[in-house]
Amino acid sequence: MNFSVTPSQIIQYLYCPRFTYFEYVLRIPQYEDRHFKVQKGRIVHEEKARQNMEYLRRRIGVKRKELNLYLTNELLRGEVDEVLWLEDGTAAPLDYKYAKYEDKVYSTYKTQLYCYAWLISSNFGIAVTRGYLVYTRSRNKLIEVPIGEKSIIAVERAARSIGEIIEENKYPKATKNKKRCLTCTYRNICTQ
Repeated sequence: MNFSVTPSQIIQYLYCPRFTYFEYVLRIPQYEDRHFKVQKGRIVHEEKARQNMEYLRRRIGVKRKELNLYLTNELLRGEVDEVLWLEDGTAAPLDYKYAKYEDKVYSTYKTQLYCYAWLISSNFGIAVTRGYLVYTRSRNKLIEVPIGEKSIIAVERAARSIGEIIEENKYPKATKNKKRCLTCTYRNICTQ
């Protein structure tokens, strides 16, 4: 593959592979930047970078941290809000979410952490067995998410599949979950 993908592209691909085709092969944009939560999320990320969150980090055994770290490997690129080096010799991504915690972690959030775990392990040669989410609209609630090898392999496979779609101009199968089509940006041009 001659280029790298982002966690957002992997999340879109896992939702429906045709997102990749419409946005990156046909170059039909989604205009997702106009959504309020996307804009607000960017502001929250900037604010959290300036605030003192040491109490959260101490609670999980952080020895060292790096903020807003841009990482790449042969297939993936992305900026991790925080890379944490932990007392047990592992590392972990920490990501801030402009969201309320509702007793579950959405698959999109998990996928993003899996991508970051892959980037951290491939750049630093260190084990990543968990990641953390901070829900800013729930008084900075900290949630730990386990990260296994199968999860990292799944995002690597997705990255390779995205590359094949783009490089080969390949029209992929649509999602099997047809409920997703109801609110899809591309529903008017997608042939089932």
